[in-house]
Amino acid sequence: MQSAHEVLQEVAAPGRRLRELIPDVYAGYAAQQAAAMTADSALSAKVRELIALAIAVSKQCDGCIAAHARRVAQHQATPEEVAAALGVAIMMNGGPGTTWAPRAFAAYEEFAQVQS
Repeated sequence: MQSAHEVLQEVAAPGRRLRELIPDVYAGYAAQQAAAMTADSALSAKVRELIALAIAVSKQCDGCIAAHARRVAQHQATPEEVAAALGVAIMMNGGPGTTWAPRAFAAYEEFAQVQS
């Protein structure tokens, strides 16, 4: 299994090349992300990132897990908060959740060490 840092590095260059070819698609996605994740909300940014991390587990997306684990760590989520969110992901996904949630927790731990 790749580290979370390696996953993000792997998709960076091809993502930049693709963004050059379809800038409007990426701009639309960036606007949607900003509206959901940075706009004023009844939920804190940390809670929204925890939700996104749990959804990334549900989607079985290593790149999504790495990106949201990094943001969860940046928001200084505790291991207990991350574990609680991942517990919901396991409940919603059954067996696959027990494989992907630990990957998400390892990614969080990787980025949390950098934040310390």
